[in-house]
This record gives sequence, C-alpha cells and structure tokens, in this order.
Amino acid sequence: MTTNPYLNAPLSPTRPKMFGSPLAKVVWTLVPIVSISLAAAVPFVVAAVKGVIKPWLAGVYVAAEVLILILATAIDPQGDSPFAGMLLILLIVTAATHTALLDNDKVTVGK
Repeated sequence: MTTNPYLNAPLSPTRPKMFGSPLAKVVWTLVPIVSISLAAAVPFVVAAVKGVIKPWLAGVYVAAEVLILILATAIDPQGDSPFAGMLLILLIVTAATHTALLDNDKVTVGK
C-alpha cells in the first residue's frame, strides 16, 4: 500500500485568533470608542502578545496614538479648536475599524 503525501502531510499551523466569540469582538472593538482614544492601541498590543499581528504594527499604533494625543493637546491647550477634536475622532474611528479587522483573513498587512 502506498502512502499519499497529501493525506499524510502535517497540517500547517493556523494563525492565532484574537477573538474567541462575537461578544469578545464587540467588546474589543468598543475599547477605543469608550476610552475616547486613550486606549486606542491596547487591542493591538494584546494582539501582538497573542501572536495575531507582528509587534511592529502594535508599535506603530502606540507611536501614532501618542503623536496624535500630543498634537491635539499642543494645537489648542484650551480645547476650543475643532481640529483637535477631529484628530481624536479620526483616531477613534481608525482604531475601532482596524480592531474589528484583526481576525479577518483577507487582511494580510502585519500578520
């Protein structure tokens, strides 16, 4: 009896998942929104620790969050500028969208 290399080949390891359930996905997606962008990079740091994404991508999110928060504060320390608010809303929307896409197999950047 001959062996078939396709049937006897070991399965390739699957990429780790960020979310264990749909509820976990909703909760992690709400983190940047509820924290008003102060914890926008937290889901990406957790994903890097779990091995879902590469660590450099989490570093980019941490650096971008710190840069945007410093820039929004430096633009208008009094809080009257609509540009600073727009920067924070842009960070919230971007982080929440990308958090929801962490387990998407079609997205390959940083994985």
